[in-house]
Amino acid sequence: MTQVIIPELQAYATETENWVKQVIMKYNICPFARREVERASIRYAVIDESRMQDVLQALIDECVYLDEHTDIETTLFILPRGFEGFYLYLDLVDIANDLLIEQGYEGEYQLASFHPDYCFEDEAQDSAANYTNRSPYPTLHIIREASMELALATYNEPETIPERNIAFAERKGSEFFVNLLAQCKKSQ
Repeated sequence: MTQVIIPELQAYATETENWVKQVIMKYNICPFARREVERASIRYAVIDESRMQDVLQALIDECVYLDEHTDIETTLFILPRGFEGFYLYLDLVDIANDLLIEQGYEGEYQLASFHPDYCFEDEAQDSAANYTNRSPYPTLHIIREASMELALATYNEPETIPERNIAFAERKGSEFFVNLLAQCKKSQ
């Protein structure tokens, strides 16, 4: 998806796009990503805000943008500053989910969350399993629910995707993913 991002922020979008292509798509972490990459229907929105209120407003603005641009399938809502701490980021995710409901977007959009320090509950911080949700920057993935329902309906046993991804991550190990994420930031 071609879009205008001010030059100072372009690297964040590029590095996130590298992550989508070199990790998520290449290793089939999300079996639905390839289609959207090939269709160029992913929007990379870099949010140059760090205050919770401003980020939440930008999130709703992005939902409005998606409402008006049905050719864009999904947005990766990238937060390069202000939410580096994983627990503050999780607070944002909770509030953002509540806000989507409050603003009438329940059933329209859902959020998936990614963070450089993502850690599943009851997993050790250095567990390879966490890398299935680790990204170069704190990122909210805004997903059209109707499209997700269609994609899941055509995928055999979609409930096994997380288990398959965790097994893959554990086979490869944390160091493999540390190197992949570092490569995403180098290849521009």
